[in-house]
Amino acid sequence: MGLVELFLIAVGLSMDAFAVSVCKGLSERSLRAKHYFIIGAWFGGFQALMPLIGYLLGSAFEQYITSFDHWVAFVLLGLIGGNMIREAFSKDEEDQDASFGFKTMLLLAIATSIDALAVGITFALLPDVNIFAAISLIGVTTFVLSAIGLKVGNVFGAKYKAKAEFVGGVILILIGTKILLEHLGVINF
Repeated sequence: MGLVELFLIAVGLSMDAFAVSVCKGLSERSLRAKHYFIIGAWFGGFQALMPLIGYLLGSAFEQYITSFDHWVAFVLLGLIGGNMIREAFSKDEEDQDASFGFKTMLLLAIATSIDALAVGITFALLPDVNIFAAISLIGVTTFVLSAIGLKVGNVFGAKYKAKAEFVGGVILILIGTKILLEHLGVINF
């Protein structure tokens, strides 16, 4: 898996954290440097940790699923992407809690990084993934985009939240489709 693909996965995974950061920005009247660091560290840290855990789990069971691993990658990325697209069109309003406290941030970080766990399992099934480069890129990308999302929410409001989730979902579905088509020999990048 190349750097461009890893970056696109990182961007796709970070869209949930970006969307939550936008909501946090909406609810915070005055942002300080510590707010950017807190949101970036929590979301970036968990987005890096979860694929590592998924990778370790996937590696442990790799021998049992190598014959259909491309389908697993396709389904997992498709489901994650589809869920993000569904959330983008959902009319449900998310809670706009302004707290940057430990409990609030822990719950939000876990909630926004569950999909990264599944991507980590996918990484274990692919032959050419450098997991440390992947988790570093995912963590840094999420850190930066979360900080940007906080500012965007503070300045522009919730206008772009749904669009960000939609784009992230489409990216993950396209990457899953590419993995499947490459394995089936339909395309060769």
